[in-house]
Amino acid sequence: MQPPFQNDDLDLEAAIARARPQLLEFLSHHPNWLLTTSRRFLPGMVLNGLDGITDHKGKVSVLLDLLEKAGPATWKQFAQSLCMECNLPLDLEILLLSFAGEGNLSQKQEAHTDVSAWSSVPKGFAQRRHCSNSVSHKDVKQQRLDSPVKYQHLLIDSVRQRYGSRRSAGAAAQEQTQPLAFNQAFVNLVIQQSKASRLKERTDKPREGVASAPKPEECADTAMKVSDLFRSVVPSGTTKVIFLFGKPGTGKTMLMHWICQKWAEGALPQFLFTFLFEFRQLNLLKRKLTLKELLFDLFLQPEDSPDAVFQYLLENASHTLIIFDGLDEFAANMDMSSSSKGRPTPTSPMSISKLFADLCHGKLLPGCTVLVTSRPKRLPDFLLNTVDLLAEIWGFDHEKVEEYVSRYFHRYSFKEQAIAHLKNNTKLLSMCLIPALCYVVCICLEYLLLKHQMSVELPQTMTQFYIKMLLIFINKQQGEHVGGEEAQLNCNRKAILGLCDLALKGLEDKKLVFYVGDIPEHVKEFASLHGLLTVFEVKTNGSCPETGYAFVHLSLQEFFAALCLMVSKRVDKNYLKKKFSLKSKWTLKNETKTEFMESFHIFLSGLSSKECRTFLMLLAEQDEAWVQDKQDTILQSLKKLAATHLTGPKVIELCHCTFETQDLKVAQHIASLLNFKYEFKNFRLTPLDMSALVFVINSGQHLTYLDFAGCLMDIDCLEVLAGCENVEHLSFRSRRCGDDFAAALSKSLQGMGSLKKLELTGGSMTAEGMTNLVQASSQCLQLEEINLQDNRIRDPEVKRVMDLFSRMEKLKKIDLSSNDLSLNAVLLLAKEVVMCQNATELHVRKDTVIIYFSGPSGKVPRSLHLRWEEKKEHVTPTRHVKLCLQDCSLSSQHAEEIIAILQSCPSLSEVDLSGNKLGDEGCSCLLESLTWISISKQLDLSQNHLSVNGICSLLKSVNTCQKVVEVQVSHCCETAVLRFTEDTEFSSLPPREEPVFSTDDQQNGDENQTPSASKKIRLTDSRFQASDLEKLCAVLKECNSISELDLSYNHLGDEGLLQLFRFLPNLKMLRSLKLNDNQISLNSVFFLAQSLSTLEHIKTMNLSLGHMQVVHLTFWERIRVRSTSRWRSSFLVHPKHEAKGRCFRLKDCRVGPEDVTRLCHILAQCPQLTEIDLSGNSLSDQSIERLLSFLPYLCHLTLLSIRNTTFSPSCMVLLINSVNLCERIRMVEVRSSKNAFLHLGASMRSQKTSCRLTDCAIGQGQIDELCRVLEQHGWLAEVDLSRNQLGDEGLRCLLDHLHQVPVTCSLNLCSKATLIIKLTSRDDPRKILRLSECNFQPEHLEKLCLLLEKCTGLTEYISSNNNMTVQAAERLLHSLRKNLGPLKISIEEPWVGKESITNLLELAVQACGNITEITICKEKTLFQLGVKFPHCLEKVESVVSRLHLYKPGIKHACFSQRVLEKCAQLQKLRWSHVELHNDEAEMLVRILLPLPELKKFGLTSSSIMPTGIDYLITGLQNCQAIEELNLGYMELSSAAIPKLVLGFREMPSLKRLILNHNNISNDGCSRLTEALRNMRYMEEINLSHNNIGDPGLMNLAAVLLEMQNLKRIDLSGNSPSPAGGEKLMEALAYCKHIEELLLSRNVFGDRTAVKLALCLPHMTNLRILHLQNNNIGPAGGMELARALVVCGLLEEISLSENDLGEESIHALSEGLPCFEQLRKIDLKLCGVTDDASKSLSHGFRQCPSMEEIILSWNALGDGGAQELASALPGMEKLKMLDLEKNRIGTRGATKLAEELAKCPEIQFIRSGLQMQIFPAPIRGRVWQQKAASSCTERCLDALSSSQLSR
Repeated sequence: MQPPFQNDDLDLEAAIARARPQLLEFLSHHPNWLLTTSRRFLPGMVLNGLDGITDHKGKVSVLLDLLEKAGPATWKQFAQSLCMECNLPLDLEILLLSFAGEGNLSQKQEAHTDVSAWSSVPKGFAQRRHCSNSVSHKDVKQQRLDSPVKYQHLLIDSVRQRYGSRRSAGAAAQEQTQPLAFNQAFVNLVIQQSKASRLKERTDKPREGVASAPKPEECADTAMKVSDLFRSVVPSGTTKVIFLFGKPGTGKTMLMHWICQKWAEGALPQFLFTFLFEFRQLNLLKRKLTLKELLFDLFLQPEDSPDAVFQYLLENASHTLIIFDGLDEFAANMDMSSSSKGRPTPTSPMSISKLFADLCHGKLLPGCTVLVTSRPKRLPDFLLNTVDLLAEIWGFDHEKVEEYVSRYFHRYSFKEQAIAHLKNNTKLLSMCLIPALCYVVCICLEYLLLKHQMSVELPQTMTQFYIKMLLIFINKQQGEHVGGEEAQLNCNRKAILGLCDLALKGLEDKKLVFYVGDIPEHVKEFASLHGLLTVFEVKTNGSCPETGYAFVHLSLQEFFAALCLMVSKRVDKNYLKKKFSLKSKWTLKNETKTEFMESFHIFLSGLSSKECRTFLMLLAEQDEAWVQDKQDTILQSLKKLAATHLTGPKVIELCHCTFETQDLKVAQHIASLLNFKYEFKNFRLTPLDMSALVFVINSGQHLTYLDFAGCLMDIDCLEVLAGCENVEHLSFRSRRCGDDFAAALSKSLQGMGSLKKLELTGGSMTAEGMTNLVQASSQCLQLEEINLQDNRIRDPEVKRVMDLFSRMEKLKKIDLSSNDLSLNAVLLLAKEVVMCQNATELHVRKDTVIIYFSGPSGKVPRSLHLRWEEKKEHVTPTRHVKLCLQDCSLSSQHAEEIIAILQSCPSLSEVDLSGNKLGDEGCSCLLESLTWISISKQLDLSQNHLSVNGICSLLKSVNTCQKVVEVQVSHCCETAVLRFTEDTEFSSLPPREEPVFSTDDQQNGDENQTPSASKKIRLTDSRFQASDLEKLCAVLKECNSISELDLSYNHLGDEGLLQLFRFLPNLKMLRSLKLNDNQISLNSVFFLAQSLSTLEHIKTMNLSLGHMQVVHLTFWERIRVRSTSRWRSSFLVHPKHEAKGRCFRLKDCRVGPEDVTRLCHILAQCPQLTEIDLSGNSLSDQSIERLLSFLPYLCHLTLLSIRNTTFSPSCMVLLINSVNLCERIRMVEVRSSKNAFLHLGASMRSQKTSCRLTDCAIGQGQIDELCRVLEQHGWLAEVDLSRNQLGDEGLRCLLDHLHQVPVTCSLNLCSKATLIIKLTSRDDPRKILRLSECNFQPEHLEKLCLLLEKCTGLTEYISSNNNMTVQAAERLLHSLRKNLGPLKISIEEPWVGKESITNLLELAVQACGNITEITICKEKTLFQLGVKFPHCLEKVESVVSRLHLYKPGIKHACFSQRVLEKCAQLQKLRWSHVELHNDEAEMLVRILLPLPELKKFGLTSSSIMPTGIDYLITGLQNCQAIEELNLGYMELSSAAIPKLVLGFREMPSLKRLILNHNNISNDGCSRLTEALRNMRYMEEINLSHNNIGDPGLMNLAAVLLEMQNLKRIDLSGNSPSPAGGEKLMEALAYCKHIEELLLSRNVFGDRTAVKLALCLPHMTNLRILHLQNNNIGPAGGMELARALVVCGLLEEISLSENDLGEESIHALSEGLPCFEQLRKIDLKLCGVTDDASKSLSHGFRQCPSMEEIILSWNALGDGGAQELASALPGMEKLKMLDLEKNRIGTRGATKLAEELAKCPEIQFIRSGLQMQIFPAPIRGRVWQQKAASSCTERCLDALSSSQLSR
């Protein structure tokens, strides 16, 4: 291969050709001089013919031709004369002298000649002026140029000696040992140029890629020759800075030497002088230098006249080339401060960094050319703004590798074998792209081929190659006779270790050049002998140079430094970790702190491989464990690096390190930590980088994502990438990716067997490249997505490409966006897409072009619910294609083509033609053909410039095409959409649970006809006026199947409304009419209200005249549809016979009393009106009074709502008084003086009425009037006056009126000033007193006790946190008595939790009567007694006096006897969270447990000594009458269970056994089941939250078969498998009386659920079913939901935390009407969606007993919330609704709040918006009043006169 400077460019002919244009221009101004001079060189006869040429340029051109034909010698003599006699332009003069002078020098071997004289006089042509002396002009010029010319030739000779082919004898001798890479003929390198504009834009943001380069993506990089580097791109006289960077080993230094050599050969005529400086030598300078000293002292001194030479250099700076090699090796700081301020003088001494900076800035030697080389690193700041040309040395490509290897092996017969060996090994070939590594590989390959001609096994890594190279060098010099590898290492160990120490010390000290004194003699001899060190002269001043040594390559020094760490005994693990930790190296993204350690860490990693272990052991003279310990240290550090956040370059370096280890486990570990995604942005990747990356990815166990964004990348990288098997997603983003890249990528795709997504975006690929890529992709059957965005694919081969796509079975998406596709290409693409069998969608919008495919399924699955089972086999699966051609500039002339495309596809789902220019003509043409076009969902013609006539064409399509079900038009918004009948989203079919009706005319013969599909017409925001209605109605009249009509946001007004309602009777299928924002007045409101009477099918009417007017009417359906629900057997036909209500809502409308009167008169005539809502209308007291007066005439009304209206106190009395006006009122509720609700019953039969006025500011002034109103009502059940302002007097007045109310009551007094009086009928004997948080003082307690002595009718007393002491409690117990019957006493005080059991029992026996129950719960600080009073009771006074007679000792001795006497009738003993001492346990066992009437004993969550628990269990054997035993949370030991089992034998009456949370194992369960086998009366078993698995469960199941009386079983929270669950279900089927089945948190799964479904028909008494968190999926959920319908008594269902699926929810919803007693349903975390919520809501409507609904942690949105809200008013008993953690927005929450207001019992709602507790009153039939705390005593006074004392 020829070098970049071709020899043809150097010959005379080429030189003349280059100078010809400038010569012609110059000499045409002086033709006479040329003619005169030419006569000296040409024969006269040749010139005779020139007289006839009058044009000067023509004559000059002919003369130049004649001179050139005369021969080289003649032309050179002419050129010399021209230069000496004329003032030529300097560049022309240099060009002429370059070939003229060189010719003479080569011939005569003279240093000084006339022809080499140069001139620097001003430009122009004139006769030279003579000097003042007698010397001729030529002599003066000759003298002036002699010294510079002499220096130039001195430079040429010096450069040739250093870098050229002529070497000294010593150098020639050294060639024998010097590595071939440094003496072999040069092979051209690949150089890639980048624009330097980005470097001039300083950015503070560090980039991920190489900082010395601009962002690759933003530069147009081009390949270049070396000669291109020096083409002038800057103005003359301006310094030009060229920056070359390249990775280690790419040949930067060799290229600089070669450039110098070529200059010396004359190949760079533009440069007179060339200087080369190496930064590694400049590091040695400690003093400051002048520019003159830099050039002369450090490179070459002139032989004479140095000042003249330097002055000439300054004057001709533009012809000077200065090379600085290895900027990355410069040890000093290099920043902006390095440059001098102002313009320094050439004689100013300065540091090397300042000299370098000022040369680059042009402050020194302005106009020169500065060439800088460096490894990739961050540029000094000043270079960012000064670099004029930036290029990267890539090294070799495949072609140059072959050339290099061919030259290397040119003398061997196995040359072709060597080349073939590299070509066939991708890894080796990747290494050889780096010239230095290529040399190493060739050395190893040569050695192996010489030894083993046929079998060649080369090392795998760079480190192994370096080791092999070292061993080969040693072997070559010493010969194989010395011995094997071990023997050779032993012989040279000391020298090698010395060389390692030298290398490491040099790197640590940032020293790359060594003097003789730095290197031990034996090390120097060894390294020089084997070509590891290079020798050169080092000049630090003008004195004699010294001898310097350096490693032949910096990478070699790094290798030996790494080797030193691994074999040195001085290096321990901590030091090794410190050196290997890449934190110091990777601190900054773009700059390394350890500049000289580019490959150091890679070598360290390579030395940690197993393959290097033997070599290290021999060199270190250590055993394998010692070496492996060091290697493991490196590997562990490497693993830790992968756990940190790494940018792209760091990932690549980490991959290199990992590859060098060749450890698959390490690679697998690192691959697992790199997050399955590799992102590489804006830096160059080499094939060697890619090899390392592929190694790591292929070592991992997971599929990965590779993303290359703006990365400069060899095409050879793609060949390496072909071996990457674990890539799932591959992405390239770069303008460099063109057709060649696509072609190369195509060849690599088939090797990536896991690739699913391919992206090639932002490139320059054309249609040809796309076709090739798709051709290759079609063979990748697993490929699912191809993204070709932003390329240059203008007119692809659509047919061929789509044919290829159709073969890709798994393909899902193709993206061709931003490719400037023509409109014809788009239409052709649409035509092919609709014909392609696996294409499902074409989406085109402006630059967006995406094609979707059906993917793996390929076919549409069959429906699961076909109507005709016998036709299933005939159903052909069809695909549905969506076609979107938005903003494509389609006009009416394209209409026919579009229609043809649409008609060619039989299964279009959606067609979107919006944003085009079809106009009325194009749209009409399309609509006329609509009948012959198959569209299943919608057609969008929006933004197509439609007029009113075009809109009418759209409306007519409703009649012409039966498939159209909806037309949506907005003229102002340019919306025009048609939807079709197959689209379920817009289906108008009613829910199957909702009854529908038929009109009379349909009953007379139309019953057997199939009704037309209902249509929806939305003509909104189109500015229609009343005058437009006639035309509009004429179109609408043709379609009698319109179900929804929306004319909102128009300008119809009152007149248009009246005209429209005259037309409404024609729309017989209308279900919804919207007329929002149509500028109507109050007169229209009255008209609309009147229509409730005239149009009997109106269902609801919502009106508002607020900021946004609302007119929305819904209608009853009038078609005949049979219900599909299995629990219904009939359908409803006559709406008049059904008690279905109608609703009138008027909001935000200011109406006065007269308006209300008029409205009520109208509404009173409306049949079946059940709900009136007049919220937000600012009704006055008079208006409300008139409204209430009409209540008796609204016969069917069930709810009157008046919200957002401020009521006065007198108005609230009016509202309460309504109970006396209308006997049907069941509840009057007023909240916060703003919201009122009147609930009315269906009939006037006697029912109790509730009145609630909460937070209404009712004061003393209204209480008298309010009480008189209440006294008039004879059936008052509840009055709630919470949070009002009655005060003391108002409360007294209220209590006084209690005597007038014909009821009894119980009373609750709280210190929070709440007096609750519960009113009950006289036949209810219960009287309850609850005192909570009253903070009683001693005097209050005494008064309370005195009052309680009189309350002999009390049935229950509850005291909670009333500041009652133990002594006060004793006094209280003495006071509480009853004439006859039971009394329950509850005391909650903090001291209960602190007192011992003994003390509490002592307190218990102070009670009057016989104790039947003792409950102690220290966790709740609860002390509770049940007391029974016999017919004859000892007086309290006598008891007290008798107790006081006892002395303390006697009292203690008699305590046990006293307990025995008082508890003789004890039936219930429940203790929780108590601490039992041994004496207390003894008393429990000895006295309480043997009591003959004890039936219930519970000891839970309590602590007791082990001896005590044994004693207790033994004592249980005496409980022969026990029916309930609860030992939950006692953590019984495994030894206690057998003893407990013995006790069971003495409990024949045991019915309930509770042993939850006791760590009972399978063995314990098995023992229990043996005891249970004989307990025929067992009704409840609770073994929840133990450790029972399948063995225990199966034993229990065997016993359950015989338990016919079992009603409740709780086995939640155990650990069985589905198999154990199935056995349990089979056994439970025999428990006919089971009522409660609690099996939560057992992970039974679908198998158990299916088995339970089969057994449920045998459990007809089931009331409670808990199966939460049981891993039940859709299959089990479906079967279970279907089977539950047989359990009609179910009250509670919990299926939460199971992934049931929508179908299961639908099935459950269908069965809900069967559960008339259902109170609670829990579907938390079941995946309930909006769709499932619809069916649930329909089911909830038919659950009259529902109290609690839990749907939290699901996927309900606003739609689902609205559906649920619509069902709420029918659930009158609903108390709790939990919708937490859903997706409900403001709209859904608002609707919920509105409807919950109609639920009288609702307590709170929890929603996704974290709503506050819903403001409903406290539930229960209570009379509640918030009083001041100062009235406590007066409340106590009132107790004596209250109903409690009666």
